[in-house]
Amino acid sequence: MEQKKRLMIIDSNSLIHRAFHALPPLTTKKGDQVGAVYGFLLAFFKAINDFKPDFIVATFDVPSPTFRHKQFDFYKANRAKTPNELVHQIPLVKEVLDRFCIPFFGKEGFEADDLIGTISRIAPKSQISPKLEVIILSGDADLLQLVNDQVKVYNLKRGVKNIVLYDIEKVREKYKGLFPEQLNDYKGLRGDPSDNVPGVPGIGEKTAIDLISKFGNLENIYEEIEKNTEKSKEIKQRIKEKLIENKNTAFISKKITKIKQDVPIEFNLQECIFGDYEKEDVIKKLKELEFSSLIDKIPVLEDLKED
Repeated sequence: MEQKKRLMIIDSNSLIHRAFHALPPLTTKKGDQVGAVYGFLLAFFKAINDFKPDFIVATFDVPSPTFRHKQFDFYKANRAKTPNELVHQIPLVKEVLDRFCIPFFGKEGFEADDLIGTISRIAPKSQISPKLEVIILSGDADLLQLVNDQVKVYNLKRGVKNIVLYDIEKVREKYKGLFPEQLNDYKGLRGDPSDNVPGVPGIGEKTAIDLISKFGNLENIYEEIEKNTEKSKEIKQRIKEKLIENKNTAFISKKITKIKQDVPIEFNLQECIFGDYEKEDVIKKLKELEFSSLIDKIPVLEDLKED
């Protein structure tokens, strides 16, 4: 029987942000900030140790407006500017990935989430490894909508070491019975304050989950309301009024939180084979960053292939 192989997709920006805010500032003797790089590597090494991936690819956001910003002025409008101390560490993470011979993607007009969504759809269809399992390493719960039979999300909960693996059942446990593919409908109602996505004002987590559980999706809710069916009469009048008044906003919120899975990129799974790197090159880079404590944690191909 052919052994199932694994691809790990790294949501780099979310890991860097999580590490930057979770760990105390760390600087080199020259005064360079490197704490986010250190935290990124802690999560990266732990994921490799836990899953022993055969393939690894990383994704990055590009510092330019995406199609969401162009279509919706309010999108992420409340986000504070990324600190320069964090921005300056992103190239350092890319340098480390280069030493590990890990390819990375970024595309103008799209978010890293969209690249992850696209790769997670394309990769399992590869002729190289048709039974591929995909593990997404991220600090962002938005990616849980991508979970299916072949795709799981290894999500940082707090800090950089408290990580939870989400499969379909784990997602349903977190969202009180909702399936991953229903999370866009949920956000259409609940919104997403972190991205300034409004949802339906006055509808909270519990009500959103109850409505999606009962009706299946946003379209069904409004169809039942418009037809004034017996089922729609089970919705409290106050909630029904909010839904009717904010119908357009609900569907915009659903649309804007949907991760694209058809970004035009050239992805080749063969180029993502992990393990073909020179350990001495990695050690040299870690010493430059003054991460001597991480040298013993560097994964090696022999260890990855052990059962």
